[in-house]
Amino acid sequence: MKRVSLTSPLAIGIAGIVIIGAVFLAVHITHARAQARVAQANAVAAAQAAIAAAAPQVPPPPVITHIATPPVVKALYMTSWIASSPKLRQHVVDMVNTTEANAIVLDIKDETGHPSFSIEDPIVANTKSPEKRIRDVVPFIQELHSKNVYVIGRIVVFKDGYLTKTEPTWTLAKKSDGTPWKDPKGSAYLDPANKLVWDYTVALAKDAYAVGFDEINFDYIRYPSDGKLSDLNYHLAQDQTRADVLDSFFKYLSTNVKKDANIPISADVFGQTTTENTDMGIGQILEHDLQYFDFVAPMIYPSHYAPGTYGLKDPGAQPYALIMAALKGAKTKIDKFQADPNISAETKASVTYSKIRPWLQDFSIGRDHYTAEMVSAQMKATYDSGIQSWLMWDPSNKYTSAAYPADSSSH
Repeated sequence: MKRVSLTSPLAIGIAGIVIIGAVFLAVHITHARAQARVAQANAVAAAQAAIAAAAPQVPPPPVITHIATPPVVKALYMTSWIASSPKLRQHVVDMVNTTEANAIVLDIKDETGHPSFSIEDPIVANTKSPEKRIRDVVPFIQELHSKNVYVIGRIVVFKDGYLTKTEPTWTLAKKSDGTPWKDPKGSAYLDPANKLVWDYTVALAKDAYAVGFDEINFDYIRYPSDGKLSDLNYHLAQDQTRADVLDSFFKYLSTNVKKDANIPISADVFGQTTTENTDMGIGQILEHDLQYFDFVAPMIYPSHYAPGTYGLKDPGAQPYALIMAALKGAKTKIDKFQADPNISAETKASVTYSKIRPWLQDFSIGRDHYTAEMVSAQMKATYDSGIQSWLMWDPSNKYTSAAYPADSSSH
């Protein structure tokens, strides 16, 4: 066979054709790969878009609002259990929307010791005390705000069924054996002198305000009143009284809760503080308590007063007379405080009758069956005593609708 020279025109031509073909093939492969990459990128983008479209849309965080304290507050109490169900709570919401009531007192933490919604502050969260009873607490409060309803959050402080079990060093104990002291109903109490309890309470109050509560109300801010008190270790320093401890706690509470924002705060106290001249063994003295809170709410439930109180044969059956006597006592005590030349003007300015906002009774107990007329009589006695505001207590949250006049204005 005749060989072709590599330098011949034919060889050179064949080589050129091969090179051109190789170049064309390389270009074709590169283009195909580029198209494949584009197609792949488009497919990924389409898949991501499909996933995003199918995924539930996360709404933006709610805007937390607050309502300023109205000049007159007329509030109905609502438990966290009732608040946990839109159906159950609607009765109370409807009453506030249609009657002269313009506020709701809602449990932040009740006697069980469990806050009724998630709390972010680690001081509270780390105790594992919060529950999620009111899962929609933020939108519920905002719904109330949209109707111009003032929302007061109630914190039961020292009577605590959870922390007294999980935090024994925070708990009032027996002198006899150091175990938790309990009242006749089996309830244990946190130690009012324990600063860890103070910090927990402050943290809970500030977190509750952050989710929309307009005012923080503190209940069971006292030492136990019933039971074998002789075996109760009060952990008092020498010459220190129970009232001294509560004064220190109230000052700490007011200072720290109001430090970052001037959060309105109120205190629930025994109704008898309006006329008693001692702390009754529980540490509460009306003139002292008024110094640290924006409002103080004596629990003036006529059925809770013993026969003969204020000269009344049956206080539970005489609600108007009982309320009048109790509030007259508060006015007398405050006037006496104001007249004391040894008290500074600054302190006197913090102890005023205008801060009194009583709890009234809309519930039946024992032989005292409370009617609309009896509830209305308490309101009238409050007004006749120079106070326009009240808080109404019914632990069942049923309320006697006929006792509440229809709303004559838009709250």
